[in-house]
Amino acid sequence: VQLVESGGGLVQAGGSLRLSCAAFGLNFNDYIMSWYRQTPGNEREWVARISVSGGRTDYAESVKGRFTISRDNAKNTVYLQMNNLKPEDTAMYYCHVLRTYNYWGQGTQVTVSS
Repeated sequence: VQLVESGGGLVQAGGSLRLSCAAFGLNFNDYIMSWYRQTPGNEREWVARISVSGGRTDYAESVKGRFTISRDNAKNTVYLQMNNLKPEDTAMYYCHVLRTYNYWGQGTQVTVSS
């Protein structure tokens, strides 16, 4: 299993970014996909998850109403649209899938300047 994130970058507060995570080596349609984030010295924090069909999504309170998770099962890709970004959203963002074991991507850095 390989997860490859992209789309991070530097943005001003109030701006938007769209993260992508391409999945390889698994039957993507069968798995719940999630996004997490982590800042130096802190534990990895769950951000959002999406059901196998995309019909159900869940969000951490800190991002609810600003972030939207979606998936394209034809492209084996999960997305995280991030709007109205805040400096406290600055973190390394990771894609995650649980398939017997936990699998993580290499991460993509998001930096929000004030």
